[in-house]
Amino acid sequence: MTAGDAAGESIGAELLAARRIVVKVGSSSVSGENAGNIPTLVSALARLHVAGAEVILVSSGAIATGVPFLRLDERPSDLATQQAAAAVGQNILVNRYQRALTTHEIIAGQVLLTANDIENPTHRGNARRAIQRLLELGILPIINENDTVATHEIRFGDNDRLAALVARLIGADRLVLLSDVDALYTAPPNVVGAERIAHVPHGDPLDGIEIGESQSGWGTGGASTKVQAARLAADAGAAVLLTETKLLNAVLDGADHGTRFDAAVTD
Repeated sequence: MTAGDAAGESIGAELLAARRIVVKVGSSSVSGENAGNIPTLVSALARLHVAGAEVILVSSGAIATGVPFLRLDERPSDLATQQAAAAVGQNILVNRYQRALTTHEIIAGQVLLTANDIENPTHRGNARRAIQRLLELGILPIINENDTVATHEIRFGDNDRLAALVARLIGADRLVLLSDVDALYTAPPNVVGAERIAHVPHGDPLDGIEIGESQSGWGTGGASTKVQAARLAADAGAAVLLTETKLLNAVLDGADHGTRFDAAVTD
């Protein structure tokens, strides 16, 4: 583990040179008062697309987007209302993405998955073929957990894990995990003395690092789930970047933000 020093070519240059890249964004970054982040995020996705990468977006936010339209003040705790919020919110969320993508002449394709779709070999093969065909046709897949039919017992747990599984499923060489935190730190960022970790070599156990959980009230993930997802993807050969949603364009410009997890060396 190194704090503040990533060697070699800039992370942005690596992303722009990617063959196939999965970008995951959390609920708190694209819903509520932060829904205005979507055009900025889409502009970064368009840059990757124009550079020649096949881009897949894994987006949380269906429930959080739907809640205000159900006239609720907070995330519902019961499954049926969560499913109702997801049914409304997923439609609105993808519509917002498509409006932003249209300015870049990019068409989105919606793919909703459950944990069973990844675990069942037949369903997994169907999902892989569908995503690959969308990419071949120049479509940008937007993937989310199918919250309308998922139950507590068969959920992915968080979309960080879903993004890592999608990266493995389609053989992505890069995974970007976006949230409202700019990087992984040696302790929660609000703790005095916490230092940014710029680079995590493959297999680094991150001993002595205090990794926190989600505090947003909307998402189910946090630094812990992002580290687990990063390792899952890195083990399959995808280099991973953790950073803040608003910083992705700056990273593509060459700025040094976030935490990079090295991929396993594969034959």
